[in-house]
Amino acid sequence: MRYVENPPNPWLSTSVEWIGEPPEARLEVFEETATRSIITRNQSPDVGFEYSVNCYRGCTHACSYCFSRPTHEYLGFGAGTDFERKIVAKVNAPQLLRRELMKPSWKGDSLTFSFTSDPYLPLETHYGLTRGCLEVCLEFRQPVTLVTKSALVRRDTELLRELTLQADCSVNFTIPFRDDEVSRALEPFAPSPDARFRAMAELAAAGVPVGLGLAPVIPGLNDSHIPELLKRAHASGARTAWMTMLRLPGNVAPYFEQRLRERLPLKAERVLSHIREERGGKLNSSEFGARMKGTSEQWRLVEQIFRLHCRKLGFNQQRYSTDVKESTFRRPTKQSTLFD
Repeated sequence: MRYVENPPNPWLSTSVEWIGEPPEARLEVFEETATRSIITRNQSPDVGFEYSVNCYRGCTHACSYCFSRPTHEYLGFGAGTDFERKIVAKVNAPQLLRRELMKPSWKGDSLTFSFTSDPYLPLETHYGLTRGCLEVCLEFRQPVTLVTKSALVRRDTELLRELTLQADCSVNFTIPFRDDEVSRALEPFAPSPDARFRAMAELAAAGVPVGLGLAPVIPGLNDSHIPELLKRAHASGARTAWMTMLRLPGNVAPYFEQRLRERLPLKAERVLSHIREERGGKLNSSEFGARMKGTSEQWRLVEQIFRLHCRKLGFNQQRYSTDVKESTFRRPTKQSTLFD
């Protein structure tokens, strides 16, 4: 990794409405020329996708609950404030993705842009790595799904629309809180819920399928937000919805607890008590298949409320379709590159 002495400042040239507030501390940027595969295979039953692409490491949104924080420890950084202050940009991500898609072993399975970082960090305004990868996907007619908190995704509306027409594309906005108070407390530098809903509506109006991710659901804090968030997402054009419970692996648990007590002191003890009730007295469960679900009767009630409101609003109807969509993936030839 190469340390960038004078890193770009995206807040100087881009609307805060798109990328959120600038962080309180100085941002450090590292550029990495990745040599391994840019496609990561997920084998956990807790995550609803198999293959992901991450153009960045770390995330300036500073979500105190982010389960990806421990991945920063593999770089010699911390899972706390380092995760949001020390950002790594994989500057050759589009070239690496092209190389991966050209391999005969790649069969065109859907790629999810998200996991260890948001694909539309503020630094994307400078590096354009996610956009570069999406342009590669369009050339290969590679199906993609994006999961983001960022309204910056609006900048790529036309590209996403073309991907929707040529292959398959959907954008899922994670919006776990209905109000700014809780959002600012636990995800302080992410765009506001209002900005995310506006971005959702704009993409939907352009013909890009959009969905809502209620992630994470924090027992005793935002489980009561579910009906309102679903209703607002439906009004903004979303037709799919999913939810996961809070997961606090490794050093995420003490960091989350510290931030919760600092920023929501009157709610902290109740929330922590509810989390422990779901996790057998602990703040986290490492059991595969159960890490993002609760175990109590209260959690089962939350799931019922979610399903009831999804059914009432008409979410997730396509899941019951028996039609199997034919794969659109194809490797470009010299002729198709010239004339397609």
